[in-house]
Amino acid sequence: MTKDTRIRVSRRNLLKAAGAAGAAASLATAGRNILAPAVAGPAPKVRLAWTEVAACHSPLGFGVARGFYAKENVDVELYYQGASGQTLIQALATGKADAGAGLTLDWLKPLEQGFDVKLFVGSHGGCQRLLASPASGVKDLAGVKGKRIVSYGSGSPPKVAFAVTLAKAGIDPEQDVTWVNAPFNLVGDTVNRGDADLAAHLDPWAFSIQKQFSLKQIADTQTGNYEGRVCCVLGVNGPFLNANRDAIRRVAQANLEIHEYTANHPEEVADWYAKNLKPEGLSVADLTENLSTIVYHNHPIGELLVKQIEASIADLKLVKVIDPDTDPAEMARRVTINLLA
Repeated sequence: MTKDTRIRVSRRNLLKAAGAAGAAASLATAGRNILAPAVAGPAPKVRLAWTEVAACHSPLGFGVARGFYAKENVDVELYYQGASGQTLIQALATGKADAGAGLTLDWLKPLEQGFDVKLFVGSHGGCQRLLASPASGVKDLAGVKGKRIVSYGSGSPPKVAFAVTLAKAGIDPEQDVTWVNAPFNLVGDTVNRGDADLAAHLDPWAFSIQKQFSLKQIADTQTGNYEGRVCCVLGVNGPFLNANRDAIRRVAQANLEIHEYTANHPEEVADWYAKNLKPEGLSVADLTENLSTIVYHNHPIGELLVKQIEASIADLKLVKVIDPDTDPAEMARRVTINLLA
């Protein structure tokens, strides 16, 4: 799998696939018909960056393959941007993609610094976990104080997300715990051999190591501080948005339908994911279980998205990622586009 892999599906095949997913045509999602209907004519093209190995992104590939975007008359080409927020930013900044899906907390620092992207719709809540080994004795957040937490980098999204969780629980994420770095695929092994007490990781890897090593879930990004909060958001390059606003409205409409469909039919998306992306060590049953735990009903748009982004900016101020003088409300309106306005 290279970092310049594109999934390209012909419009004819997409329309055939749409027939196989006919139930999608009659979805009554929360966002159904809130956007202007697609207008007949040539389908505008949008290159959408994604992380194909991430379980939470699988609905995007499923949506292309099953014709959700084609139904909205938009020609989406998926671009594999890599597995980090930095490579997503690079893909949009260098013109390799027009829009992309990424973790909310990954977007915000570059946007604060002036990166010309607008966030336009959420996709889901909750795809990160804080997991404790049985040997650690940790039973709840209070027990994390004084422990070692491993993640895959000093600025990894799970580390940042759970630093917020700890801070709001009265635990100083810089002084009261010790952070350990490990290679991405060795986070679970690091906990299992006793070199750390807890792991902070992303799904499907967090889900996998939780089962493999019988780890106890202490926190996640869909409960506690993150209850009702969006985890991943789609953003669009500013100049592309200015020239193609209607195309992005269509992408947003399809996104609402795709993720609502996934919430109701995780087994279909898991089956597609397993057959097409072949994630190592995860069966269709595992993937179905994992996708079923992700909050795909949570896909805010418009004012709801603005409010969620404002809350996330405030969280990052708390852990000193966002500058102390930044106004969360002002920044949230600056970095989002309200497609309902």
